[in-house]
Amino acid sequence: MSSKRTPTRRENASLALSRLPTGYASWHDEVKTRIRGAQVRSAVAVNAELVLLYWSIGRDILARQQKEGWGAQVIDRLSADLRTAFPEIKGLSSRNLKYMRAFAEAWPDRRIVQGPLAQLTWFHNLALLEKLDRAEQRLWYARRAVEHGWSRNILVAQIETGLHKRAGKALTNFKATLPPPHSDLAQQVLKDPYVFDFLSLGPDAQERDLERGLLEHVRDFLLELGVGFAFVGSQVHLAVAGEDFFVDLLFFHLKLRCFVVIELKTGDFKPEYAGKMNFYLSAVDAELRREGDAPSIGLVLCKEKSRLVVEYALRDMNKPIGVSAYKLLERLPANLKGSLPTVEQLEKELGAPRRAPDRRRARRRSRRDQAHA
Repeated sequence: MSSKRTPTRRENASLALSRLPTGYASWHDEVKTRIRGAQVRSAVAVNAELVLLYWSIGRDILARQQKEGWGAQVIDRLSADLRTAFPEIKGLSSRNLKYMRAFAEAWPDRRIVQGPLAQLTWFHNLALLEKLDRAEQRLWYARRAVEHGWSRNILVAQIETGLHKRAGKALTNFKATLPPPHSDLAQQVLKDPYVFDFLSLGPDAQERDLERGLLEHVRDFLLELGVGFAFVGSQVHLAVAGEDFFVDLLFFHLKLRCFVVIELKTGDFKPEYAGKMNFYLSAVDAELRREGDAPSIGLVLCKEKSRLVVEYALRDMNKPIGVSAYKLLERLPANLKGSLPTVEQLEKELGAPRRAPDRRRARRRSRRDQAHA
C-alpha cells in the first residue's frame, strides 16, 4: 500500500493562491501602493527634518559668533565633540557645520526653509548656495526643482545654463492664438535661447546635421526642452492633397495636451518659416490631433533672429507659433588657439619616426665607454 506524498511548501502556496477570494489581487496591489507611498512620505519627512536640523544648528552658530564673538575654532571643537557623541552620524564635519552657518545666514526666515527648501536634499541646498548669490534666484530654482523632481546634477546644469533668464522668453503669438490660461502655460514651456552644449557642429552644417545630432543626444535634448515633452518622431510624414511633406521633429506635451512641431534652421530666421510652420500645424491638427487635444504648437529653432522680423511674421498667423534661437558648444577661445598645436602639427609629430631615444641611448653608451677607457 503506497503512502500519500506530502505537498511541498511551494505547492501549498500555489494551492492557496488558486483559492484566493474575488478582488484579492486588486486589493493586494492597492496595499503595496499605500506602503510605497508611506515609504516615500517617510523619506521626505526625514529629509525635511534633517534640513531643518542643519538650519537650526547653523542659526545657533551664527548667533553665538555674532553676539559672543566666537571664532572658527569653536566650530572645529563642536565638530569633534559631536562626532564623538554620534559616531554613526555623517554630516557633522567642520566643513558641513560651516555650510550650516552659511545656510542659516542665507535664509534667516524659518518659514522659507520649511517650504520648498525642506523638500530638497541637503546637497540640492548646497548647490543653490554655491552656484547663486541672490535669494530670489535660489528660490526660483528651488521651486522648480521640487515641481519637476530635478536631481542635484540637473539642478546644477539648469543653473549653469541660466534657465531663469531663458524660461518663457521665446517670441510667440500665443496670446493672440490661444485662450488663457493655456496661452500663459504654453509661453512658460518655451525658452530662448535653447542651449545645445552637447553638440558641436561646423560652420557649414545643414539642418539634417543639426537634426541628426539632436537625435543622437535625444536624452540631453529632452532635458533641455524641459519636463513634459514626449518624443513622437523625426521626419514625420504628412500627406496633403497627394503631396508629401515631412516635419523635422514632432513631440507631444503631456501637460499642455498638444502636439509640438519643431522646425530646425541653421541660419537666421526668415518670414517664410512662419508660413510653412502655419501650414504644418494645420496639417497636424487635421491628421493627428485627437478629440480632447489642445491645438498644436509650433517652434522654429534658428541660429539667430531679429525681434522685429519675428513679430511682423507672426502678427497675422492664426496658429500658435514660437521662435527661439539656439546655442551650440562653444568653440575654442581665440586666446588659446595659438598655444595649442594644430591637427597638422599633431599628425606630423605622431607620424614622425621616434629616433631620439635611440640617439640618447647611443650617447649614454659612448660616455660609459669613455669612462672605462
